[in-house]
Amino acid sequence: MAEAEEQETGSLEESTDESEEEESEEEPKLKYERLSNGVTEILQKDAASCMTVHDKFLALGTHYGKVYLLDVQGNITQKFDVSPVKINQVSLDESGEHMGVCAEDGKVQVFGLYSGEEFHETFDCPIKIVAVHPHFVRSSCKQFVTGGKKLLLFERSWMSRWKSSVLHEGEGNIRSVKWRGHLIAWANNMGVKIFDITSKQRITNVPRDDISLRPDMYPCSLCWKDNVTLIIGWGTSVKICSVKERHASEMRDLPNRYVEIVSQFETEFYISGLAPLCDQLVVLSYVKEVSEKTEREYCARPRLDIIQPLSETCEEISSDALTVRGFQENECRDYHLEYSEGESLFYIVSPRDVVVAKERDQDDHIDWLLEKKKYEEALMAAEISQKNIKRHKILDIGLAYINHLVAKGEYDIAARKCQKILGKNAALWEYEVYKFKEIGQLKAISPYLPRGDPVLKPLIYEMILHEFLESDYEGFATLIREWPGDLYNNSVIVQAVRDHLKKDSQNRTLLKTLAELYTYDKNYGNALEIYLTLRHKDVFQLIHKHNLFSSIKDKIVLLMDFDSEKAVDMLLDNEDKISIKKVVEELEDRPELQHVYLHKLFKRDHHKGQRYHEKQISLYAEFDRPNLLPFLRDSIHCPLEKALEICQQRNFVEETVYLLSRMGNSRSALKMIMEELHDVDKAIEFAKEQDDAELWEDLILYSIDKPPFITGLLNNIGTHVDPILLIHRIKEGMEIPNLRDSLVKILQDYNLQILLREGCKKILVADSLSLLKKMHRTQMKGILVDEENICESCLSPILPSDAAKPFSMVVFHCRHMFHKECLPVPSMTSPAQFCNICSAKHRGPGSAILEMKK
Repeated sequence: MAEAEEQETGSLEESTDESEEEESEEEPKLKYERLSNGVTEILQKDAASCMTVHDKFLALGTHYGKVYLLDVQGNITQKFDVSPVKINQVSLDESGEHMGVCAEDGKVQVFGLYSGEEFHETFDCPIKIVAVHPHFVRSSCKQFVTGGKKLLLFERSWMSRWKSSVLHEGEGNIRSVKWRGHLIAWANNMGVKIFDITSKQRITNVPRDDISLRPDMYPCSLCWKDNVTLIIGWGTSVKICSVKERHASEMRDLPNRYVEIVSQFETEFYISGLAPLCDQLVVLSYVKEVSEKTEREYCARPRLDIIQPLSETCEEISSDALTVRGFQENECRDYHLEYSEGESLFYIVSPRDVVVAKERDQDDHIDWLLEKKKYEEALMAAEISQKNIKRHKILDIGLAYINHLVAKGEYDIAARKCQKILGKNAALWEYEVYKFKEIGQLKAISPYLPRGDPVLKPLIYEMILHEFLESDYEGFATLIREWPGDLYNNSVIVQAVRDHLKKDSQNRTLLKTLAELYTYDKNYGNALEIYLTLRHKDVFQLIHKHNLFSSIKDKIVLLMDFDSEKAVDMLLDNEDKISIKKVVEELEDRPELQHVYLHKLFKRDHHKGQRYHEKQISLYAEFDRPNLLPFLRDSIHCPLEKALEICQQRNFVEETVYLLSRMGNSRSALKMIMEELHDVDKAIEFAKEQDDAELWEDLILYSIDKPPFITGLLNNIGTHVDPILLIHRIKEGMEIPNLRDSLVKILQDYNLQILLREGCKKILVADSLSLLKKMHRTQMKGILVDEENICESCLSPILPSDAAKPFSMVVFHCRHMFHKECLPVPSMTSPAQFCNICSAKHRGPGSAILEMKK
């Protein structure tokens, strides 16, 4: 609830322009201020009785018969002494050039404010109301009405004389009138009537509901919302009436217009005034309350409510109690509500006070939000309406919001809001940082500091880094990673880190951070040394990124110890920067690492490290025997004698067998397989690879007295050696395991060979016959001979230029052509002729297929 507060300032006891608000989360819809200046002076000596409002000025009537013209600030611009008694009504036309005044002593005046035009009349009874035609300025609309015991219409005739006519009488005093367009609405003791000035017909009568109320104490309030909508407030009842055109078929003797009540509802208090506000209503209410102590009624502060009319009820939007001067002594009839349609201004008039109510603008909305400490909503409202706000600045609201959050201890939220509120204002950023430092919350603002546009002074960033360095190594490391190195003085921070390392020299976080600082400072050597000491994964990225290969020539062992696979890949990818010879020399004292390097080099290229192949034999034998045999097989630069010596010393049988066979000593190799490995299958496989009859003979001789070997030979020898040779050599009575199965397998293998041979023979015969038929068909085809063909011997055209002359020619299957006389005469022993060209090129006999004579 909002209350208009009265504050006294100095001896004049001036009231303020604000309304007092009760504690509520609901924002008021209107704001209030007293109409002061000249109004204050007037009401100190007199009392307001009525007022009317024009867009340009105000007209105030008093109990002492004065009419004052005021500007919108309440300053007096003109004064009229109309009567010695109370002014009951002041009326203005729409142009604001003509005014009508009526007084309690029966005086009526209608005159031009800027012309000499004037009407004076004194009646024998009090005149309560006067209303001039809205378009009185026009010569055709010189009309006005007055109301006392009867309602009179005055019209100026064509001779500038005024004539009057009675519109209504006999139902008590006329106490309220409103003229809009061609319609006049008035209220008497019985109800409300509407008169159509055009058709000269009264079109409706709306009776009052509560006849128990005295009409002079609780007068009717009338208000035209538009040209056809009349709002009636009387007692506690509100009716909204709509003037509508009657259909021609319904006319008969009825007026051409009628009134329909579209909404009717009751209010909580007595109505003193009404005004439209868009599709809502502003209602000024007179309130009576009962004292809890004395249980007597007393006059409470009047209320100004905004309501939403419905068909049979209403919804309260807002309700404000107003502390107007002298409200304890006022009655319902003492209050009036006037309004200015153009600016949505509402004037609450009482005998001792005039209060102006205005719709709240965005500045007022923001004021309320700030008062309720709803800073975020206030900031959002200011951003949305930044073109319309006049008293507030977004930055000021934002700073107030930050201060509010800091006061509440919500430091992280306050720091986060700095990004949006402070924007690119470096000076404000620095001010806020120092403010956060004073409360010990530099860590809170550090994630949100600008890092590019704008850039703050280096001292700001250094101050925050020192704060983290003293208490949070991990946070310090994070800032160093995230902040560009040019934001602060790198050497200052490096020295600070080194000072801390003196106390804790093994702190990995500090060491890693120091390495990053060295990197920013392009001191890559120190950074690399720290990374290697820490065995940090980024060491290889650092070397590649900054081309530090010259710095790692003496650190190869360290790199290999850290990650041999990555180190070897890097070294091999950059042979042009670190030679193979240099790497091998550096790894001389670490043969296991030397082997890893040379092994990967050999896998990449069998020839690049050929000078080290002899060394690799020993390295493979020592550290990687499984890869020794593949190395011996793939290397063509390996000294076989040296390799054989090493393998024999270490008793590497498989490798020795391979070397013996490669050196041509197959019999010794076979013997070693038989005697050392005792593996008949391997021996047979070796014999198959060598495909040497003498080797098979040695294998049979060695196996002849060893039954398991004989079984192995019988199972595998069949495709390379005649099994009969082996079987004949087996001693009688020797017991051979699985002999029957071996003999069956030999027979099956033999049978299979026979079948394969027969199958191959059939295929061969069929293919030969098919090809022979094809060749025969081809050779039976004719061959085109024309003038372009030449003799392959004499190179002259094969056909004579004179076709009548006799000629003889030979055409071979190979398409070569000869004159008969150009070919050698066939011998008696071999009468067949062959193409000289194909025979010379060893293409086979090209026998003649065609001999032509003519």
